Amino acid sequence: GKIPKGALLVGPPGTGKTLLAKAMAGEAQVPFFSLSGSDFVEMFVGVGASRVRDLFKQAREKAPCIIFIDEIDAIGRARGKNVMMSNDERESTLNQLLVEMDGFGTDTGIIVLAATNRPDVLDTALLRPGRFDRQISIDKPDVKGREAIFKVHLKPIKISETLDIHKLAEQTPGFAGADIANVCNEAALIAARNGKAAVDMQDFQDAVDRVIGGLEKKNKIISPDEKKIIAYHEAGHAICGWYLEHAYPLLKVTIVPRGTAALGYAQYTPKEQYLYNTDQLNDQICMTLGGRAAEDIFFGKISTGAQNDLQQITRIAYAMVTVYGMNDKVGNISFYDPQQETSFTKPYSEETSKIIDQEVRKLIDEAYITTKNLLTEKKEQVAKLAEALLHKEVLFQSDVEALIGKRPFEEKKPLVEEEKSAELLPETGEISAGVPPYDSDITNKSLP
Repeated sequence: GKIPKGALLVGPPGTGKTLLAKAMAGEAQVPFFSLSGSDFVEMFVGVGASRVRDLFKQAREKAPCIIFIDEIDAIGRARGKNVMMSNDERESTLNQLLVEMDGFGTDTGIIVLAATNRPDVLDTALLRPGRFDRQISIDKPDVKGREAIFKVHLKPIKISETLDIHKLAEQTPGFAGADIANVCNEAALIAARNGKAAVDMQDFQDAVDRVIGGLEKKNKIISPDEKKIIAYHEAGHAICGWYLEHAYPLLKVTIVPRGTAALGYAQYTPKEQYLYNTDQLNDQICMTLGGRAAEDIFFGKISTGAQNDLQQITRIAYAMVTVYGMNDKVGNISFYDPQQETSFTKPYSEETSKIIDQEVRKLIDEAYITTKNLLTEKKEQVAKLAEALLHKEVLFQSDVEALIGKRPFEEKKPLVEEEKSAELLPETGEISAGVPPYDSDITNKSLP
């Protein structure tokens, strides 16, 4: 068999693609050439191709060695088929890279590594076997992975003996390695600011809140009327999450303003889940509409606070209809094509576009009626929760249980406790709800 000539490291930002390449060079103890895709881009024509030739010439002289090209999508994008979208300079650089990667055999001792978080935009000629033989996916870590990363970053920090690292890992779903490093650093700074000898769990919870939602703005002047609207809005989200079977259980709800826009937010504890059915997505839409519905019921008018919620449900609803084929009228059709992201034309007719818009509106309108009916039925609980929020500003799951009783739905425990733990879903919008269960890129491209 032959040794692979190259490998493409694929994954979202902050997951450690560059770090892995450096670690490989360190372990192999060979010369390491590290460049960024943008290093080949220059104001003069022909410089990019010339730099590629020089790089491989140096590599052959120093072989065995590793070449690492970070953010390869800067030069490796698919070549334009029409004159408008093409870029001669970038394409000549890419052509030279293709020639060089084809030109050396497996016996030359040169391994080419490249990293990207956009593999869908790369040229197919670059991805064929013989150039990048392997695609190594480096995804965001799961609970066990986050726990291991926390242990690495906590080594230089003096931590309290009562700190539960597993709980920390559970409270940071969707965090990449770089985010975890940032949380550990923030927690140490918060502890130092408060004059503590060791970093405890409270510091880490404050650090997670700060990373998710930004700085607390306790000096932000909010009128009593506005504060009341925010409290009822948040209580609406919380009650919907509490009484809808497929909604995520609440972990914490707060009306303390954070960052530039967030006047309050809720955090939930979703399962690690990869597939979602229509009931689950409908419940997520209802939970997200809970804030606006509560304002409508209690004040008889609505506010601008639901802007973030409406963006989320619009994305979910359009994805259900145009990407996942979850609509009877539109049918089992998906209009999502990552190759067509720069296209100015829709892949469907005006008639279909009209049907899609109607079905999305119908879906959201029905969800809003369901949400209003639920909150009208649970009006007493919403009021109780909102008043408690006005008094305390922050409520945890245990506080909510004390106020309105346990959640009526049994939480399904995973079969392997260590592998699949319940997790916290951070929310950062003005006033928030569940994160859509799909790549945000998909939804942006699928909107007609």
